[in-house]
Amino acid sequence: MKVSYLGPTGTYNEEALLASVAATPGAEVELAPQATIFDAIQAVEEGRVERAFVPFENSIEGSVRSTLDALAFDTSGVRIVGEYDLPIRHNLIARGPLELSEIEVVLSHPQANAQCARFVREQVPQAEVRAIASTSDGVRQVADSEQPWAALGSAAAARAFDCTILREGVEDVAGNVTRFVWLTHDDFRPERSAGVPWRTTLVFYELGEDRPGALVEALQEFSDRGVNMTRIESRPRREGLGSYLFFIDLEGAEDDPAQAEAIAALRDSAETVRLLGSYPLAGPAPI
Repeated sequence: MKVSYLGPTGTYNEEALLASVAATPGAEVELAPQATIFDAIQAVEEGRVERAFVPFENSIEGSVRSTLDALAFDTSGVRIVGEYDLPIRHNLIARGPLELSEIEVVLSHPQANAQCARFVREQVPQAEVRAIASTSDGVRQVADSEQPWAALGSAAAARAFDCTILREGVEDVAGNVTRFVWLTHDDFRPERSAGVPWRTTLVFYELGEDRPGALVEALQEFSDRGVNMTRIESRPRREGLGSYLFFIDLEGAEDDPAQAEAIAALRDSAETVRLLGSYPLAGPAPI
């Protein structure tokens, strides 16, 4: 099975993908690294791969905006069908031994830069911080440059590009974890297993005439039925100031009675409700 993800080799995305597959007996995948998260999601939307595996949420920085935006605005037939949590340990990496005071530029993905912002600010205040497509690409650029540059990335990336780890564990908060999600075509449904908890993710917008309490009333459909919402987040709809869409995570599966009733009631309140996926919180990779 062909799986797209944020490459190149050595990214946390690749590490999490391989770990999820390794935990699934008999699973085999063909890796299809992509230059961006958008490209990875589009690959499954366009049918060039059977699955995509992308970062969704980080315990320090919250949701991965590029993933949310691609699901909300750029796809119509893609569905979340599984998830995998990976502890993230960032390292400061250089081409070779280097004093921190010599570093002129620090490269990494925007999420990694944000997760290590305090360390960079306090330990390498003179360095310019640059955002690039992936943590691994930052390490590759450092390996190819003779400038006193460093990157924030994984130990696997440092090994892949024969670089030196200057400092280990430079993330600002211990227990840093990223949730990755499996994506596939909308007609696939994961199998239910007894005792395995499920999560349902959806996005909605346009609650009718703008008035006080409209959002509260829409969300009340879930609390009235005892459905627990574990996450809610708003994102601009790209249609002018003050226009938002809302992402929510629910405990339970989409076809559980209370959840199904609440989602149906939400459709009566919101002009658009799109189910992004209903999937097990733990279990084998959906491949």
